[in-house]
Amino acid sequence: MFVTTKEIEVRYAETDQMGVVYHANYFIWMELGRTSFIEGLGYNYAEMEKDGIISPVIDIQATYKKPVRYGEKAIVKTWVEEYDGFRVTYGYEILTQTGEIAVIGNSKHVCVKKDSFRPISIKRMFPEWHAAYENAKKQNNAENV
Repeated sequence: MFVTTKEIEVRYAETDQMGVVYHANYFIWMELGRTSFIEGLGYNYAEMEKDGIISPVIDIQATYKKPVRYGEKAIVKTWVEEYDGFRVTYGYEILTQTGEIAVIGNSKHVCVKKDSFRPISIKRMFPEWHAAYENAKKQNNAENV
């Protein structure tokens, strides 16, 4: 399976009064993981935006298992769970620095024209990117059989 990892150093500003990472910050870390994943495939989200295409979140889920604290490091693992040429679902595991699962989650995205928010076909507009997602998805499916 094609999985990228992104190390995050927990900053004090990311924690709450209890000294643990505030829950919404995990969504930011998922975004960092997703960007790292796209770059790992050899593509750049900012370049897609220059072409007038954006990829808003249409659904996002997180399940919290273990806190991460200030001064620790977290590892964000990211992969493609589902892809159909229009929508992409990314899967995430955020691990503590000792390798324990802190958060599991996923986010669903669709690519749209920035000016109209009309959905576009990744397959048609970005055929190489489409092929990379298809390959990542096939690797994931092959390992889950």
